[in-house]
Amino acid sequence: MSPVISIADLRKVYRVRGREVTALDGVDLHVHEGEVYGVVGTSGAGKSTLIRCVNMLERPTSGTITVDGLELTRLAGQGPRAGRELRAARRRIGMVFQHFNLLSSRTVQDNVELPLEIIGLDRTERRRKAAELLDLVGLADKARVYPAQLSGGQKQRVGIARALAGDPKVLLSDEATSALDPETTRSILELLRDLGRQLDLTVLLITHEMDVIKSVCDSAALMRDGRVVESGRLADLLATPGSELARELFPLGDLPGTGRAGTVLEITFQGDTAAQPFISQLARTYNVDLNILGAAVETIGGRQVGRMRVELPGSFEQNVVPIGFLREQGLQVDVAGHRTEAAA
Repeated sequence: MSPVISIADLRKVYRVRGREVTALDGVDLHVHEGEVYGVVGTSGAGKSTLIRCVNMLERPTSGTITVDGLELTRLAGQGPRAGRELRAARRRIGMVFQHFNLLSSRTVQDNVELPLEIIGLDRTERRRKAAELLDLVGLADKARVYPAQLSGGQKQRVGIARALAGDPKVLLSDEATSALDPETTRSILELLRDLGRQLDLTVLLITHEMDVIKSVCDSAALMRDGRVVESGRLADLLATPGSELARELFPLGDLPGTGRAGTVLEITFQGDTAAQPFISQLARTYNVDLNILGAAVETIGGRQVGRMRVELPGSFEQNVVPIGFLREQGLQVDVAGHRTEAAA
């Protein structure tokens, strides 16, 4: 199945005070239908530039962007007809902004109606559509108030309703929760996830918070210095030895000293294996004393997933059988190292 969003070898170079600054450096990204896909990274990683290129608010220097089968980069700067096609394509891409971007002089309903005015929808149809969308985001009773009378979470709900006005196939979210408190953030993320399922949307969001990725995303990409350094479905990333995203999503902390020799294992579990008492079974079966050095467990997409770091006494060679037992239980087991007494 072809991706709804396909980005290939994307580059964006700015000229700043006579020198070139590369914001995107050969980005490849593929988002499939119905996915909630998160792009995470620190400030300056290129996330905002990437998402603004997807709807052509920023024109890429090179590379291709295809959304719902239409190559948007081909249309940019190709004359009036291509310009009309690009504008029509943009209407199928909703955008939710970090700072809401609501017009303070317009009521909530009028803000939602704005994109419908731009495309020339008649007043009766605009009113009907806006009322329907406000009900969808839980703000039917706020239609006649002004943005200054709303909380931050309510303003973002208005922004989401406005982004949905054109019946988009794709919804882009540019740090939509970074200005909100944790409780409001959770409610907005749940709304985005539920709307994605209800309206059959493909959602691409950017964030600097790993909690956002854990809460709502099916897949994720880690960006650094304008490049995607790792990407994939969360379930696959968790099963990938050495995954940086998995470590960031489920941090186990630094390896503490124990004062004894041992073999350190990092165990990843998800789905049915998360409910199995594999640690106690291992201890009873092989009469071994395990030292639990760290653990992180979360629920992602309705499935319990997590990582655990344990230490078995003795060398790797002495623990081959217990390690094999854990792998037979369907667990991913990576040997993180062997510590001698001198190094402990």
